[in-house]
Amino acid sequence: MSPSSRAHGAAHPSDDRERYTVGVDFGTLSGRAVVVRVRDGHELATAVHDYAHGVIDERLPGTGAHLPPDWALQHPDDWREVLRKAVPAAVAEAGIDPGDVIGIATDFTACTVLPTTADGTPLAETALAGRPHAWPKLWKHHAAQAQADRINDLAHTRGERWIGRYGGKISAEWEFAKALQVLEEDPDVYDACVRWIEAADWIVWQLTGAESRNTCTAGYKGIHQDGGYPSEDYLAALNPRFADFARTRLDFPLSPLGSRVGSLSHEAAAWTGLRPGIAVAAGNVDAHVTAAAAQAVENGRLLAIMGTSTCHVVNGPVLAEVPGICGVVEGGIVEGAYGYEAGQSAVGDIFAWVLRQGVPQEYFDEAAERDEDLHALLTRKASAQPVGGHGLISLDWLNGNRSVLVDHHLSGVVVGLTLATRPEDVYRAMLEATAFGTRVIVETLESGGVPVNEFIVAGGLAKNELLMQIYADVLRRPVSLAASRQGPALGSAIHAAVAAGAHPDVRTATRAMGRLKRAVHVPDPSRADAYDALYTEYRLLHDHFGSDDLLHRLRAIRNKALTAG
Repeated sequence: MSPSSRAHGAAHPSDDRERYTVGVDFGTLSGRAVVVRVRDGHELATAVHDYAHGVIDERLPGTGAHLPPDWALQHPDDWREVLRKAVPAAVAEAGIDPGDVIGIATDFTACTVLPTTADGTPLAETALAGRPHAWPKLWKHHAAQAQADRINDLAHTRGERWIGRYGGKISAEWEFAKALQVLEEDPDVYDACVRWIEAADWIVWQLTGAESRNTCTAGYKGIHQDGGYPSEDYLAALNPRFADFARTRLDFPLSPLGSRVGSLSHEAAAWTGLRPGIAVAAGNVDAHVTAAAAQAVENGRLLAIMGTSTCHVVNGPVLAEVPGICGVVEGGIVEGAYGYEAGQSAVGDIFAWVLRQGVPQEYFDEAAERDEDLHALLTRKASAQPVGGHGLISLDWLNGNRSVLVDHHLSGVVVGLTLATRPEDVYRAMLEATAFGTRVIVETLESGGVPVNEFIVAGGLAKNELLMQIYADVLRRPVSLAASRQGPALGSAIHAAVAAGAHPDVRTATRAMGRLKRAVHVPDPSRADAYDALYTEYRLLHDHFGSDDLLHRLRAIRNKALTAG
């Protein structure tokens, strides 16, 4: 960022007053805004707005048409409503003068992507609204696996240089697979798509009135490496009509993270109640922006952002190609380092699934009597067990495998069930499965040349002490915790402070505004030994079902049955 842009961003009516920024985190089911003091990162207030439409995975709004298996869409106006409702509510709750807010920044789930017209109007809000492919595809839309498989096979056949930067596989969750699915299943929608854009950049377009693109989503989700996208020759080999996809629908100057990409428009100022003209930062991904909030921007500090899914991010000083990771991007987390990403497609969603599917009425009654929620009840019961006492091993693939197998058509496996198995047994086995999956990721990073010196957790699941202790024991290393419960929103507020000129760069802002509680959970040697034995069995299942075609065949049988007739 140039000094002049910083000076413009720092403009403020009274320099002796406190200055604030707003961070807005767009999640899977809701969006939240936090008001933060730029001097020290103190969070004054938070407001949450639940999406009216949530995850659209059964019927299309308006027509009520059934969606096929593995689809997951969202409504763009749900995102605007967060700006209209959560931001003014947070500022009001903070009790500050809105004129003292000097910048706003946003983060989003990724890859959540949508087709728009030239001016950014979502195709879901045009005459094409009755066609499913016109709608934004949520990150967990997994119906483009066939396209992802072809992208990967062709890249390896041609020896494309960029494929190694993504662990050897491009995900079905990402931009190219989803766009290719649109082209091949609804060419009319593809033809109407003038811009194919991450929601992380689209929401910034709504704030500023001008298009921008950020380095994070372009690098991790858009196959942008070494200054460009995959070649037109490669794309034409996938589908002749796909040849100009990157040039016509993606290509745009990329803005570094923490940079100012524009000013708050008068329309967006009316939505948010903030001053028009304040700084708007480049878009970002919820996981990657949280590194600033958790003081995890320095090399070797692996941050696991644990919620419905988990994303793992860590910076390293050198470029390494690590099999099965989601990607490595120069400046993808912070400038001056190579940012590595890995992840698990379901974590909290798995625990919620156990509650929905496997809890008898007597457990509900006990929870009500004790004034506990079901998670607390099952956690309490599971905590009483010795390691291995339930006799189960589970694979954490109920929403596919993001890392290190990169296959969203894999599915869950539970081994060891008996007539004596109780809900808390399955619950604990699922907690442990996610920890085992994280250990696979950590070991893969380290064996690939990316050191992991500290393990840090952010997100809502950090409050589950049993889960955090399991992670410490399984990983055989201490678990540090982000101090803020609003990690992505705080991280966005930190980036907004940099964009507004209140801090010179993200590292400096992180030291001033981020917060971390070190080594809150430490491994117990005896439990760690017991988990080593269970992890050996997990790896046997992982490697067998990850390479055998059984789970794929079962999914194909299911899809055929559901779509027949």
